[in-house]
Amino acid sequence: MSTTLDVWVSSGSLRRHISSPEEIADLLSVVERDIATAQTPGLADDWKLAIAYNAALQASKAALAAAGFRVSPSEKGHHYRLVESLRYTVEAPGQDVDLLQRMKKKRHVSDYEVAGAVSEREAVEMQELAVRIRDLVVGWLHEQHPNLLKP
Repeated sequence: MSTTLDVWVSSGSLRRHISSPEEIADLLSVVERDIATAQTPGLADDWKLAIAYNAALQASKAALAAAGFRVSPSEKGHHYRLVESLRYTVEAPGQDVDLLQRMKKKRHVSDYEVAGAVSEREAVEMQELAVRIRDLVVGWLHEQHPNLLKP
């Protein structure tokens, strides 16, 4: 795990970080809120995808923090680094990381360039991915870092 993350520290993309149960609980509460909110009936598919994407991103941040790292504040493209870190923290399946990277691009287009760029299928796919990532991170936390989970 840490070989690639250590390289990212050396390059300045990440910095070392000591997490706490409070930090992990706060991040996971955002994950839960966003997974629930992304399923709000009548919400535009663009927003459903963006909210579910944020849930997955916050789960990634929780895993990275638990592993002892944080994306450097000056890091350009910090979402990319957070998503990629899933490969090295929780050993997420490559197809899920790749899908999350594609959804990141889709979210960017719908947020900044074209309204209505997200289909219902894509919104549902992102919601399902957010749940998978949340479950993977929570399971990993229970196995690898139970001290960071509040009782």
